[in-house]
Amino acid sequence: MKQGKALTLEQDGPLWRGRFAAMASPCECLVRHVSEKLARQVVQAVAEEAWRIEYKFSRYRDDNLMAAINAGDAQWVVVDDETARLLDFAEQCWQLSEGAFDITSGVLRRAWRFDGSDRVPEPAQVDALLPLVGWDKVERKADRIRLQKGMELDLGGIGKEYAVDSAFQLAGKFTDADLLVNFGGDLVGRSATAPWQVGMEGTARPMAGQLKFTSGALATSGDRRRFLLRNGVRYSHVLDPRSGWPVAEAPRAVTVFGQQCTQAGLLSTLALLQGKHADELLREAGVQYWIQWGDDAPVTG
Repeated sequence: MKQGKALTLEQDGPLWRGRFAAMASPCECLVRHVSEKLARQVVQAVAEEAWRIEYKFSRYRDDNLMAAINAGDAQWVVVDDETARLLDFAEQCWQLSEGAFDITSGVLRRAWRFDGSDRVPEPAQVDALLPLVGWDKVERKADRIRLQKGMELDLGGIGKEYAVDSAFQLAGKFTDADLLVNFGGDLVGRSATAPWQVGMEGTARPMAGQLKFTSGALATSGDRRRFLLRNGVRYSHVLDPRSGWPVAEAPRAVTVFGQQCTQAGLLSTLALLQGKHADELLREAGVQYWIQWGDDAPVTG
């Protein structure tokens, strides 16, 4: 276990629950009908995988691969196969969203801080950053990438869901028992005995809905905690990288149920970026979903 990383393991009947923190989120791994020794091995493997991915791809570090890419100063930076696959997925998201999902848009946080204040940037501040945004400005070869000077990558929009799926797959190598991996509400699970039951957080009420499932994944995108409020106007932290401004009339939260967490996360994010048309995209995708509009009860589909 990495030094300084805390992990706890509790038992409740046939259920073992491991808890730890990663990616600024409370995380847990649940496993049923196994020995304490095996439960500890599974939970530790899940935690180690979460910490590994966080270390490798976090934009908050200055000693990892993301830091090297972002500090490349218009030079080519070599990437490994895992990073190349994630960048391929990010490009797919960019294409599917017609540029609304863009991992180069993190530089907009220099203007938008969403720190609990009511400070809305001046249009000139946003406009000055737009030349640094745009996946189409990124150069790639099979094993390397080059950013224009001043550009940055931020994998925060896909990293946690990727970590959930990766940790779940790794845990499955230890056991075929009932298993659930949950990183801050983005989760994937399977069960051959009793269904897993999860609740979805609401805006005006503690619980907006519940879901029981034996196999699948859940992911949520939203701005329930990160927004600006100025003169009665609510500015979502969900920014449209093409304009640099918050998506108009975006839902408070979109939750999607799918087979993989990365799939559910992509659909929930793409729906959020559609603003008031969020439900249209999800209906066309044919998935089960919940949309929170303001303080009203969630719309399901």
